[in-house]
Amino acid sequence: MSELVLIERDAYDIKGAVRLTLNRPDAFNALSESMLEALERALKDIAESDARVVVLAGEGRAFCAGHDLKEMRAEPALDYYRELFAHCSRIMLTIQRMPQPVIARVQGIATAAGCQLVAMCDLAVASSEARFAVSGVNLGLFCATPSVALSRNVSRKAAFEMLVTGEFIDAATARERGLVNRVASPGELDDTVRTLAATIAAKPREAVAAGKGLFYRQLETGIEAAYALASETMACNMMHDATLEGTQAFIEKRAPRWK
Repeated sequence: MSELVLIERDAYDIKGAVRLTLNRPDAFNALSESMLEALERALKDIAESDARVVVLAGEGRAFCAGHDLKEMRAEPALDYYRELFAHCSRIMLTIQRMPQPVIARVQGIATAAGCQLVAMCDLAVASSEARFAVSGVNLGLFCATPSVALSRNVSRKAAFEMLVTGEFIDAATARERGLVNRVASPGELDDTVRTLAATIAAKPREAVAAGKGLFYRQLETGIEAAYALASETMACNMMHDATLEGTQAFIEKRAPRWK
């Protein structure tokens, strides 16, 4: 099962960077039950480690084609489907709740739950050849769980159009709509991912972790409560050794000496 998700530590020659690669290329990295279990275990292990940034990639031509439809169709039972989608949702929330920023490296198609994975990652870098769709509606299945992530990345009308048409959008459109941060040619994709990951890994881990946690909590609350959460987060952040060193270095006009 571990081979379904390949784990590379200090990826891209960056200390603290971890690359997870979905490894079912012959099945377009479809999220089988075993794949979901392996991905969940890997994410939880990384969340509890001293890693600084995570890159989520896919092996082969596709980033991820969503759930394994053959596996789903083999056991058509309501309780089974409830548990399957609940499991997938837990993994999506694990990505958001882990302290490390997660970058999706999208080299090919990302459809249905695969597009959901891209949307749930904190950042995304796509090849100019990548394409995105929430295409379950074409099979009679509205992409309900992907809609949660998609609607929190792109505008309501853009999200709804994708959901009810099932049509693909290209990488340039995905960037324009806010689904991905950067687009690179296939030959420059890894260099672009590496640059972004290295920039994050160079920052104090405590500040990034605190900031990520606050970022998502405040998005889901009213503005007054959001400011209260943000104020408390910044006050606690200021007490970190790295922050005290960083501010002192700024005052002294020198580069910070992170521990």
